[in-house]
Amino acid sequence: MTDSYETLKASIIALSVAKKYATLRDVLATMNAPDIASLFEDLEEVYVTRLFRLLPKELAADTFVEMDSDTQELLIKGFSDNELKEVIDELYVDDAVDLVEEMPANVVTRILMQADAEKRNLINEILRYPEDSAGSIMTTEYVELRPKMTAEDAIRQIRRSGIEKETINTCYVTSKKRELIGVVNIRQLIMAQSEVTMEEIMNGNVLSVKTTDDQELVAQQFSHYNLIAMPVVDHENRLVGIVTVDDVLDVIQEETTEDIEKMAAIVPQDKPYLKQSIFELWKSRMPWLLLLMISATFTGSIINGFENALQKFSILTGYIPMLMDTGGNSGSQASVTVIRGISLKEVDFEDLAKVIWKEIRVALLCGLTLAGANFVKLLTIDKYLLGLSGISVSVALTICLTLLITIACAKIVGCTLPLLAYKIGFDPAVMASPFITTIVDAISLLVYFKMASLILGIG
Repeated sequence: MTDSYETLKASIIALSVAKKYATLRDVLATMNAPDIASLFEDLEEVYVTRLFRLLPKELAADTFVEMDSDTQELLIKGFSDNELKEVIDELYVDDAVDLVEEMPANVVTRILMQADAEKRNLINEILRYPEDSAGSIMTTEYVELRPKMTAEDAIRQIRRSGIEKETINTCYVTSKKRELIGVVNIRQLIMAQSEVTMEEIMNGNVLSVKTTDDQELVAQQFSHYNLIAMPVVDHENRLVGIVTVDDVLDVIQEETTEDIEKMAAIVPQDKPYLKQSIFELWKSRMPWLLLLMISATFTGSIINGFENALQKFSILTGYIPMLMDTGGNSGSQASVTVIRGISLKEVDFEDLAKVIWKEIRVALLCGLTLAGANFVKLLTIDKYLLGLSGISVSVALTICLTLLITIACAKIVGCTLPLLAYKIGFDPAVMASPFITTIVDAISLLVYFKMASLILGIG
């Protein structure tokens, strides 16, 4: 936290204790909703409800949306029915849906009781769409125009109903059956002659998504076409809602966090780290740790199988961690690069042969560089400076050839598994560092002992 933030927080608390509510109202009114929400989340519960009541109605609603679910629940429990109704009435439908999804059942019942019939029906309608779909993140508050409507009529309608809409920058032209036929932006309306109709100035090539499309696809469309809003249609091309850029930013953060957690072998969680209990953290980490521990026993079995060989050349044992770690790191580099390419739609399963060929060449360059550096290190530093008597040219050759082959195998495994997972419908992020490292560990050991058998004659 910055010094200015801590000073502001201390001042807010001091003013609240002194009951200087007029001054508090003036201070809070100059702040942005996200900043107020962050401040409230850092304050003790006794101050939060009291300060929230000082906010102007519109700012209160914007602040409420920015709060975490725990603070929202705290406020709802402290609200009277009238106060709760005021907040719900000010929320856009998509924000109200998010609120309902986060709250426990008893709080949800109270929220829906205070919502008017129209908003309650819209909330229930959106909740019926699949989780993480375009329908589940859309809002039904948009400006709808007709093709025969003039620019003057359109501006008049925006003035009349726009205050209740989430955005008026982009307006949608629909038929009598609500079929989406065009899109008009506010700039076109302002610049157009008053008698020009919507069908004359609208863009008929409308980008849209279906209600059942995955939210990640929606985010990709926003990024690709630099959109601020996108219409959502049903399977008959009828306009049912829009997704706005603020919701897409939340989706991107959510999907990125989920991928990072999967790549770190953690079951994804919705709560922030500091909000999770020790039990929740344990539950999210244990499944993969248990699986990886069991799979790691195979590497132990491989080592046990070559115990007699290792007794003859015990020097080989000391380089097992280096080979396994280098292989794992090489595989992780390839997998993360490919997973990123898949998420950005730069790589598809049809590119598998191209990806493998590219990674083989990268592996050759990396492997030769590392093997060469390691060969020199073994015969100089390890043999003469550290005085390791077991180091010979044949031993160094065994280690370095193993390193070269291990890196090649790791790169191939690392680039192939995410694409295979994507092809069969799994999240490619699952095939990231921990999973691939376990596979490469086993491969590196098998290659190591095979090289030792061929070059050193042990087995």
